Amino acid sequence: MDLVKSSLGRLRIIAFLEGLSFLILMFVAVPLKYIGGYTHATQDVGMAHGLLFVLYILLVIPAQHELKWSKTTTFMVLLASVLPFGTFIADAKIFSKRYAEVRSN
Repeated sequence: MDLVKSSLGRLRIIAFLEGLSFLILMFVAVPLKYIGGYTHATQDVGMAHGLLFVLYILLVIPAQHELKWSKTTTFMVLLASVLPFGTFIADAKIFSKRYAEVRSN
């Protein structure tokens, strides 16, 4: 199974990018804004992060239906998108295990 062809694979890719953009926003762009006075850093990175966040939320829905996640799992996956390092933890604890199961079938 190709990573891009499955809803879980697409979710894993966007989860990585969304988590990375969140960390760049918090630890690079925000300090640049408040310490260095570069307001465009937060505007540009914030816009990219916002788009990736919305895409992540939209990709959770088909993955949840396809993989028949419980309400608790779905909640944890959605919660991961608002916590620093959350999407990386979700990938390690939920996505990669399910992806391995799906690939082996």
